[in-house]
Amino acid sequence: MAHRERLQRPLGLIAELTHRCPLACAYCSNPVALERHEDEIDLPGWARVFAEASALGIPQVQLSGGEPGARKDLVEIAACAREAGLYTKLVTSGAGITTRTMRDLWEAGLHEVQVSFQDADAVSGDHIAGRKGTFQRKHAVEAEVARLGLTLTVSMVVQRGNIARFGEMVDVALGLNASRIEFVPLQDRGWARTNRAALAPSLAEMQAAEMQIEALRRSHEGRIAIEVAAACCSDNSGPSWLHVTPSGRVLPCHGVEPLADAEAWNVRAHSLHEIWSSLLAVPSQHSDMLLVRGANEPFDVAGAAYQYRRQADAVSVVR
Repeated sequence: MAHRERLQRPLGLIAELTHRCPLACAYCSNPVALERHEDEIDLPGWARVFAEASALGIPQVQLSGGEPGARKDLVEIAACAREAGLYTKLVTSGAGITTRTMRDLWEAGLHEVQVSFQDADAVSGDHIAGRKGTFQRKHAVEAEVARLGLTLTVSMVVQRGNIARFGEMVDVALGLNASRIEFVPLQDRGWARTNRAALAPSLAEMQAAEMQIEALRRSHEGRIAIEVAAACCSDNSGPSWLHVTPSGRVLPCHGVEPLADAEAWNVRAHSLHEIWSSLLAVPSQHSDMLLVRGANEPFDVAGAAYQYRRQADAVSVVR
């Protein structure tokens, strides 16, 4: 497949507000060594980043984590993104957001919400999340999202414990009036890498899942969009998104991780325009290496451009 031409502006900004989270999902792709609460960018810092993103022509921002609800100033951060003219999407576990906070976010100008589910089954979902009551709390938050008329996406990270319940997960999303469900392949970074041998589905399971997703798309056409997320939003033509970590480090997307032995660009010291311009000035096949090394192994599910590598069968999950 021919590579696309290099973009003159990023498609979007991922604003990773914090690495704090009330859950303990074994497949979490955040770094094992989390960035500290004390190092998080403050409200004026995020306001400046959003203004720079808008000036650069970036149309949208995803407020993510960790769990963004761990930030006491989340509503104010969302308001700053909206004031900058950015389409604003909240990516949340649902466990760190109250219905009152959701109403406040709506009033601040939030456009869209994405809530992650661990499984379609409540007992299994709570077990995977490491916190009892998580499944029901997600439902309460999503009911408020529907009441407010916000666009809703439901997501689920695909792993051995839930891969047999795609159909049930689509039913959950339909029951919540979601417009879209996204199945997210297991990453190869952070805790997901540590626990990959225990979590990675078999090749036979992946092949069956691919066929099931295609069947679900046909049977639910026109009712809900069923998608499989790409593991990485960069390719050999260069980066397409900018991802800012809680401490301000800049990566070309969520599917890569910073070099341990190199200084990354940081929004505290450089503008987004300066960082993006530096990437465009470098040959495309080398641009990502200025900031990161690739962190995803190939996998392929229902059209994703990668293929799972099967590891050893078994073993305990660490978290």
